[in-house]
Amino acid sequence: MNSKIKNITQMRKDAEEIFYSGLQAVEPGAAVKRYCRLENNHLFIADLRYDLSKYKNIFVIGAGKATAPMAAEIENILGDRFTKGIVNVKYGHTGKLGRIKLIEAGHPVPDKNGQQGAEAIIDLANNAGRDDLVLCLISGGGSALLPLPLPGITLKDKQDTIKILLSCGASIHEINALRKHISMIKGGRLAQAAYPASLVSLILSDVVGDNLDVIASGPTVPDSSGFDDCMKIIEKYKIQKKLPISVVRHIKNGISGRVPETPKPGDPVFEKAQNIIIGSNIEAISAAKKKSETLGYNTIILSSMIEGDTTHVAHVHSTIVREIIKTGNPIKSPACIISGGETTVTVKGKGLGGRNQEFALAAAIDIAATKNIVILSGGTDGTDGPTDAAGAIADTNTLSRAMAMGLNPGYFLADNDSYHFFQKLGDLLITGPTNTNVMDLRIILAGISHFN
Repeated sequence: MNSKIKNITQMRKDAEEIFYSGLQAVEPGAAVKRYCRLENNHLFIADLRYDLSKYKNIFVIGAGKATAPMAAEIENILGDRFTKGIVNVKYGHTGKLGRIKLIEAGHPVPDKNGQQGAEAIIDLANNAGRDDLVLCLISGGGSALLPLPLPGITLKDKQDTIKILLSCGASIHEINALRKHISMIKGGRLAQAAYPASLVSLILSDVVGDNLDVIASGPTVPDSSGFDDCMKIIEKYKIQKKLPISVVRHIKNGISGRVPETPKPGDPVFEKAQNIIIGSNIEAISAAKKKSETLGYNTIILSSMIEGDTTHVAHVHSTIVREIIKTGNPIKSPACIISGGETTVTVKGKGLGGRNQEFALAAAIDIAATKNIVILSGGTDGTDGPTDAAGAIADTNTLSRAMAMGLNPGYFLADNDSYHFFQKLGDLLITGPTNTNVMDLRIILAGISHFN
């Protein structure tokens, strides 16, 4: 028997092992430790140095799914040298903290806890003076976890806006453009509040391209989007009549100049602000690639920046893996295809699911007629849409197993009900909160073919 041959059961185990290797590479506490160290009362962050004896106060603030372990490592590094700290995290994404206050809040739809935490964070920033240092910890999820709507816009208005944007198929760049323009804290306004204090943000990226002004809606960086962009997004998805009147009115007032824009590049509030990315999707992908190669797979990275409609992206991945099985191109099996990024789902049905589960279901339909393929798609944060699953795992037997159980895969896909489909098969990927967040990780394995 060829030593390269692996059965589906082993390939499924390999896929999960590869996925978890990717997660380990972007553990937030370890990322902070790689970039920060304290020597002789000097705090070194990347290639920056801060003499802590020159600061009257040191504040720690932040928000995101990964900020609890980030904050824990900052506490380990600084000890008792900081004055006060507050971070907002998603429910369940907690950690053991000493003096930094941890506030659990709603995600992806913001809630009152998040608003109260955001108010406390911006108050702390507003109280920071010229001789103070503010350390800001940011990760994916920060947008929903820092809800602080502008006057005239309620929390419910913001909740409704986010629900509409999430269901219409808008990209995270588009969603965050609108978020920034109805917020008192996003789009550089947190940096505006902290000025003239020195501000350093440690950022775990969860957006395609690692755009600083998109990660958590860019609370500490200049905003590249404007009110005009917001209106174009509203018109693109034909959602003006669905959005709260207060939100549309504010966007129109911004276009006409009746309300101020978010801080832009060149604004003096950013003179003492530094923003450093300490972890991203490509690091998870690179670690996954290394692990897949040790397991005996020829491995190719498609991209860490894949966006677009989930079902379409699944078709593209399925086509590539079927090509590998049939012709040995672009690499010979046993092969592993790895990709990252964040796709979108346009919700048309009434089911339950997320982009990773929908990807796995669409791909399972595509590969049903091909042997020796396993597909895993998971969110690195351990959450896929409004579910308790990170994603799902499928293989070339998924459809036959489903049909034997009386399940119609096409029906579940059309109803956006991938969660219940994979739940019935026992194929949900359940990790629990991972306390990290660098978008999604997709792993497609192709077993041995006659080209080897």
